[in-house]
Amino acid sequence: MTLHISRTRRAVALSAGLATATALALLPGTASAASTAGGLVRAKAAQTAGPELSYIVNVRPEQGGSDRIQRAIADAGGSVVQAYDRIGVIVAHSADAGFATAIRKVKGVDSAGATRTAPLPAQSTTDVGTPKNLTAADLKAAGAKAVAGEDPLEPLQWDLKAIKADKAHERTLGSSKVTVGVIDTGVDDTHPDIAPNFDRAKSVSCITGKPDTTQGAWRPFATGGSPHGTHVAGEIAGAKNGVGITGVAPGVKVAAIKVSTQGGSFFYTEAVVCGFMWAAEHHIDVTNNSYYTDPWYFNCTNDPDQKALVEAVTRASRYAESQGTVNVAAAGNENYDLASDSITDPSSPNDSTPGSRVINPRECLDIPTELPGVVTVASTGAKGMKSSFSNYGFGVIDIAAPGGDSTTYQPPQAPATSGLILGPVPGGGWAYMAGTSMATPHVVGVAALLKSEHPHASAWQIKALLALQADRTPCNKPYDIDGDGKPDAVCQGPNAYNGFYGAGIADALNAVTQ
Repeated sequence: MTLHISRTRRAVALSAGLATATALALLPGTASAASTAGGLVRAKAAQTAGPELSYIVNVRPEQGGSDRIQRAIADAGGSVVQAYDRIGVIVAHSADAGFATAIRKVKGVDSAGATRTAPLPAQSTTDVGTPKNLTAADLKAAGAKAVAGEDPLEPLQWDLKAIKADKAHERTLGSSKVTVGVIDTGVDDTHPDIAPNFDRAKSVSCITGKPDTTQGAWRPFATGGSPHGTHVAGEIAGAKNGVGITGVAPGVKVAAIKVSTQGGSFFYTEAVVCGFMWAAEHHIDVTNNSYYTDPWYFNCTNDPDQKALVEAVTRASRYAESQGTVNVAAAGNENYDLASDSITDPSSPNDSTPGSRVINPRECLDIPTELPGVVTVASTGAKGMKSSFSNYGFGVIDIAAPGGDSTTYQPPQAPATSGLILGPVPGGGWAYMAGTSMATPHVVGVAALLKSEHPHASAWQIKALLALQADRTPCNKPYDIDGDGKPDAVCQGPNAYNGFYGAGIADALNAVTQ
């Protein structure tokens, strides 16, 4: 019934990500070194050699700075890569198989765990299939249909009309004082649709867990680079400049925060933590998170390693929100009911040997999508229905937006020809992609327009406006998108808030007029 794809998601209380501000007990910004190493677990007499892995070590908030813990890490056979003292998270490497067990016993350590199951250095973006590139004939045909004021490929962008972005652009394109951070596979800032709005000063590579501001480090890898981040960036802020497509907020700035390994293969916890911390400290207004944190699709808090990963990303995303950043994430592409009692996870860990396991979604979380305060986005197709692949769930989905669907299921109105989402790809081209990855940038773009209209609004106020101004969308009952006479998903909840669309479909025109 559905297209085969990758994944992403989240579940919390009713509209918690949109309407509730999250609190964070910050650690002191200045480290206070202890004069003694009392309470430390010293290096074991005989360490067990193993592959070098990356670890997250979470320090208890009351411990202050991390100097003492860093010494304990060295004693336990590890080396510190980066310490984020403001949230009490340390990134470390170790080839000692017993490192995590040893460091958990150190006084002041709240949790610790390996971020991967494969040795250093080691695709979990949430798009459907591979990009479908536009040909020269496609470009010429679309340009011939553009009317005054439209970019050449805008006639193919049914998604802009679906959220009334075309009407919003008659009033404003958004403010250049607003910056969106694309936490993803990297962005090709030389693309003509992205270059005019690209913010190099706020762009970075975080793939090691430590910021790398080397010129161009934020771009996709030259060999085997993924188009994902570039496509997402263009959907958000593609310039209205007479070239290619138009973004939802074509007047705002976009920064690249690269967090994936080569080829867009893995988004490890240390990189994601670095990405959120970078956004917090560089005044990023909105982040786009169209991925899940590898190698576990669902991180179970009853597992000591996975618990540590949940805690680290929670601290980082909450800190970013406390600094004014709105974090928006994709709901995933398996047509899962995320409010169900159990889900079969067939693909974790995805960096070594995956196995099938049944998880309780209340205890096992997809991060960052399921974390408190993060806005969770479901996908709709050209007919305005939940995409065949989109995850859903009452009390989980906050809002919905166009992410595309099979043209067979939800064909667009002419002159658009594909039910997928058009965006830029590295090298100066354009391609169709689909997934909750593509829905999320639409919500991010609307949030950027809201921030442009309300520059002094807090993160929780922007989230509240997203919900209040969304177009209420009722459940589809029955939801039989492939027409075989059998329900393909069951939607629960009233028009005002339900498991398919949350508060409704994002509305760009409301964002700039209400």
